[in-house]
Amino acid sequence: MSDVEPALGENKTPPSIQDAAIEDAIHQLREATRGTPYEGRLYLVGGLLRDRELGVPSSPDLDIVLEGDAVELAYFLHKKGLSTHYPVVYPRFGTARITVATAQGIDCTVELVSARAESYHPESRKPNVHLASLREDVFRRDFTINTLLENLHTGERLDLTGMAMADLRAKIIRTPLDPAITFYDDPLRMLRAVRFAARFDFEIEPKTREGIMKDAYRLSPPAISYERIRDEFVKIVMLPGAKARRGLQMLLELNLLSQFLPEMVKMVGCRQGGWHRYDVWEHTLVALECLPESAGLALRLGLLWHDIGKPQTRTEVDGQVHFYGHANVGAEMVHRIMRRLKFSNEEIEAVTTLVRLHMRPGEYRSDWSDAAVKRLIRECGPYLEDLLTLAECDVAATVVPEQARADIAGLRARIAQLNADSV
Repeated sequence: MSDVEPALGENKTPPSIQDAAIEDAIHQLREATRGTPYEGRLYLVGGLLRDRELGVPSSPDLDIVLEGDAVELAYFLHKKGLSTHYPVVYPRFGTARITVATAQGIDCTVELVSARAESYHPESRKPNVHLASLREDVFRRDFTINTLLENLHTGERLDLTGMAMADLRAKIIRTPLDPAITFYDDPLRMLRAVRFAARFDFEIEPKTREGIMKDAYRLSPPAISYERIRDEFVKIVMLPGAKARRGLQMLLELNLLSQFLPEMVKMVGCRQGGWHRYDVWEHTLVALECLPESAGLALRLGLLWHDIGKPQTRTEVDGQVHFYGHANVGAEMVHRIMRRLKFSNEEIEAVTTLVRLHMRPGEYRSDWSDAAVKRLIRECGPYLEDLLTLAECDVAATVVPEQARADIAGLRARIAQLNADSV
């Protein structure tokens, strides 16, 4: 099964059109292999079947497994004119990828996989792969909820682990094999367990949970790259507010966050004074829940890390808590974090700008001069709207009295008026 799944919120195609495109791609694959040696030997597997059972929209990515040569199948489908591009093949792993154009104007990515088993040497992350049966293949997958099979031609449904349907109905995340084996094969699956649990409101069953906590230390290079960790973390952050909050809390509780973002762990228990009823960690999660679902990645990360500099700058004098310079310190920390996790330069610039300036909208007063407002506009550049939204969520996660609250609405009005005047 492909590990590449778009984060929620990235795909803006209406579900009905997307579902139609998926069905069109499946129909084309079925007809292209009907009457050939492949008929009856191809099985849909993974996310599509899981999402159908749960009644949630699925991404236009299909996984097909067969007892045979997937690379050979990819070339066959390309010759049939089904693939819009030459296949991308990985002969060593028995996998290939093709792209199928649909009548709905949506390209469907199809991952073709030879049923296989894998074994690992302790000193290498590269597995030894050999062809295997469908049964062996599904047991090497990440979680039981992703192991359903459906014959492409007959529609026959197979639950070879005997647990997939039961765990879907019970809302349980469970590894098909002993968690120690499943997570040894790919430590990233520990992050995926958290994402699936948060996305679908599932629970991680006790043995799998214990396995994650035991093997959490392996979630770092060289066992796994920072790029893969980043991508999975981003998918959790991109979940809708309450789901993202639960995902982050689970990362903390399962000792996963400390493996790749130890700076965030220090936010836990960092007590704030004044109008803050929560510590820095809890305040951040509450603020995150206030974000609109349409919020982009830069805004989400900016809000997630806007107070990350507070633990390092916290001082307390006569019972008064202060965090002098935490915005600048936080921006420097975020720059290092995002470099470590291999974010792009553009993403780093956007998020560090939001963190560095996140206090500025809260300082606005109606007696600011036009020049002061224009200076803020220039400093924010293209990130102005994200900064204002961040400030609104930040305020919403406090108990500031109405009369003392930052006038973000007034600042928006001033900016709009200045823009109108300049036009």
